[in-house]
Amino acid sequence: MPTRSDHAMLQRMTPVKGSCLCGGIEFEITETPQGVTHCHCTRCRKTRGTAHATNLVLSLQGLRYLRGEELLGKYRLPEAKFFAHWFCKVCGCTMPRFDEGRGIAIVPMGAFDDDPIARPSRHIHVASKAAWDAITDDLPQFEAGPPAI
Repeated sequence: MPTRSDHAMLQRMTPVKGSCLCGGIEFEITETPQGVTHCHCTRCRKTRGTAHATNLVLSLQGLRYLRGEELLGKYRLPEAKFFAHWFCKVCGCTMPRFDEGRGIAIVPMGAFDDDPIARPSRHIHVASKAAWDAITDDLPQFEAGPPAI
């Protein structure tokens, strides 16, 4: 969660841009993020192919695609209440997604071209983290899903 001083820095109105690896999809965020989280759940690990996903969360209105929406592939795990994976159909990069059910947009931090300023503030789903993954920072850790941002 951003501190008071972080919050002041995050108030900038300059859009923060991002894109996929091939450049076919471009997006921007235009508002202060609600937070950034490292998620260690099995689904996030599998879609990213790494120890965890680092996601920035903001309101639906704070994210917009500038080009390439026709290149977005979307996979929704049938049994998942909230989980979905959006990606570029050309290069496979994970892309931001709209989660209308919760009224949020979720942006993978690795997709940013510009520095979004916001930094991770917690680890979630650490009970399902990979056995080889060692969390070495002092951020709060939550066994399951996130507490309210």
